[in-house]
Amino acid sequence: MPQNKRRAVIQSAAAMTVGAVAGCATPGLAGNSVKTPFTVGSTFIAIAGSDEMFPVRRIYCIGRNYAAHAREMGSDPSREPPFFFQKPTDAIQNVAPGSVADHPYPTLTKNYHYEVELVAALYRGGRNIAPEKALESVYAYAIGLDMTRRDLQRAMGDQKKPWEIGKSFDRSAPIGPLHLASRIGHFTQGSIWLKVNGETRQDANLNQMIWSVAEQISQLSQAFELAAGDIIYSGTPENVGPVVKGDQIVCHIDGLPDLSVKIT
Repeated sequence: MPQNKRRAVIQSAAAMTVGAVAGCATPGLAGNSVKTPFTVGSTFIAIAGSDEMFPVRRIYCIGRNYAAHAREMGSDPSREPPFFFQKPTDAIQNVAPGSVADHPYPTLTKNYHYEVELVAALYRGGRNIAPEKALESVYAYAIGLDMTRRDLQRAMGDQKKPWEIGKSFDRSAPIGPLHLASRIGHFTQGSIWLKVNGETRQDANLNQMIWSVAEQISQLSQAFELAAGDIIYSGTPENVGPVVKGDQIVCHIDGLPDLSVKIT
């Protein structure tokens, strides 16, 4: 190969290597410095009393965090450490207070369940956060629903396969606006309930959580590096159950506006 041609090949390979390294670094670059073939929308949650919106980075959920619910799901809450799963950010369905949002019954399921939960939103994170410092990371709280295709979740569990298909689907995380912790304080107790067509289905107190919000943050930070924009669904009380098209759900947590959806 002629020397000038060999030099061109080497320079071309070096350029490709630099480009590959730069490509790996692109998540940290400003959005306007990166060319993309299409635009992917971001997910935001309304902040009560503000024209700002909360940008969602990750959605964490804790499983079986009320003793009675753990028992109804076949677990022993006295021996099991907390476990977590994630939903995609586009699972968020914003629901305005005083409204009844249409919530579409999802595909593939014949056993669609409600789970009312307190949601904590973080404005900073870190690793190995001590429980006594964890609430310093909480920006705000909201009321949310962890909607679940229960038949799919159980089928995957029986096969010892991941059960994201039962939890992580479109609009599976309805949520009300965030209320600043600096204004309303932190939740250690208070009524949490859910009604379907006016009939009470779930009824408990936040002080019945096995793992507090602070403990959840601490536990999560041992497995993941938490960051601003993370939200945590903190678990649901007992008596989860099915809904069908036409049902109306109303959720309540003391200190937060009710959340309501209609299954369509």
